[in-house]
Amino acid sequence: VFPYISKGAMMDNRFATALVIACVLSLISTIYMAASIGTDFWYEYHTLSPAENISEAGRSIWEEFVSEEADEKTYTEALFQCNGTVGLWRRCITVPKNSHWYSPPETDMTTNCISFSLSDQFMEKYVEPGNHNSGTDLNRTYLWRLQFLLPFVSLGLMCFGALIGLCACACRSLYPAIATGVLHFLAGLCTLGLVGCYVAGIELLHKKLPLPNDVRGEFGWSFCLACVSAPLQFMAAALFIWAARTNRKEFTLLKAYRVA
Repeated sequence: VFPYISKGAMMDNRFATALVIACVLSLISTIYMAASIGTDFWYEYHTLSPAENISEAGRSIWEEFVSEEADEKTYTEALFQCNGTVGLWRRCITVPKNSHWYSPPETDMTTNCISFSLSDQFMEKYVEPGNHNSGTDLNRTYLWRLQFLLPFVSLGLMCFGALIGLCACACRSLYPAIATGVLHFLAGLCTLGLVGCYVAGIELLHKKLPLPNDVRGEFGWSFCLACVSAPLQFMAAALFIWAARTNRKEFTLLKAYRVA
């Protein structure tokens, strides 16, 4: 005997559990994605002796780093020398507090950051970083622009999917969850594309500006959050689509059985 099925198809425990898990995965991936966008540890440089480096160069490194006219070569070399970190929106270096050219190296360090302006995000990258006459490097230019745009597209798709999910709850129908799943799948592709663009951009940059022997570079925890966010989005998408399609199919079969 089949239970009474109201309009919109009453969910059994399997579908309810799948939706709850999908919502949790979606929420976690959204938090991870937002945290990765807002933090500055996508790539980290570790220098053996940053205090000596900044003392030898005086305050010129910091002044060039914060200058509005600082080009890619200038701030990248400062990142090499001063334990720099790079995010999607900001670049940071670690320098001694109140350091002067006539002072001995300090052990008390502070991290100072400069934001990339919107024009910086869309600025052309050159074949030889810092040399405006070397021509435009199209690969690095578009990789940089994509790594700026894709995370916001990903977050926008997930938020739009969540809105569709709320509308589905208000309509007491599970079928619109397919659209939510598709949007999460597209968000996962955007996040995966972001990760790929960032890795490719870093590798191409280091071919142009090789790391010094005493500098070690590695991807930071902000990058790892984005890497984790992508599979969470794909899993949430799979659960949303499976729950909606399977529930719809069972409801159709049940309706046909009742008519018969």
